[in-house]
Amino acid sequence: MSAVNATQAGDVLGNYRSQPQTAAGGNGELGKNEFMELMLAQLKNQNPLEPQDNGEFISQLAQFSSLEEMQKLSGTVDDVVGQFRSTQALQASAMVGKTVLAPSEVGILGAEGEISGNIQVPASTGDVRVSIQNSSGELVRQIELGSSSAGVKAFSWDGKDGDGNSLPPGPYKIVAEGSYPQGSVQLPTLVSANVDSVSLGQGGSVTLNLAGMGSIALSDVKQIN
Repeated sequence: MSAVNATQAGDVLGNYRSQPQTAAGGNGELGKNEFMELMLAQLKNQNPLEPQDNGEFISQLAQFSSLEEMQKLSGTVDDVVGQFRSTQALQASAMVGKTVLAPSEVGILGAEGEISGNIQVPASTGDVRVSIQNSSGELVRQIELGSSSAGVKAFSWDGKDGDGNSLPPGPYKIVAEGSYPQGSVQLPTLVSANVDSVSLGQGGSVTLNLAGMGSIALSDVKQIN
């Protein structure tokens, strides 16, 4: 019986471990062919007096099979993500020119002469009022909406002051308040705004650029009108 050169066996396996790049992709990772060559090298250079355990060999085959399936799954996921981003971009572009309801305390009075939106009421209240302030912080109009149950209450302002005079276009601050036993509480507001354009991020994120109100993430939009 010929002697087994253990040093030679170690050198063969060492050649696979020490190479910084492989033909599989030049990134230092073993591909399918390299994995099989490594296994064959192990079998060829093993000590016949102490052959590789069958269970260990089967385990290596199972690992190889799992690796191959994971590579296929990764490719499938990449394809699905690409299709999703394309669909998302098309849907987002269709929103240009539409109006949305977005969280904001500022509304833009445009040519149509109206600002509208919703008030988020956390609990029933006997009195809801909306105060409109100009860019200087001066109160130009107060609208009494009466009692409201918990939920969403709509509001609108016709762009006129308390004397019925039309005010110039521009940004106006909207402060909604509800009366509760502990006192007056400011309530969150959703303001209607026009979508001027859409921006797509590298990670697939969608940002809406609203007229006069800046940018907002698509996920923050509460309603598309």
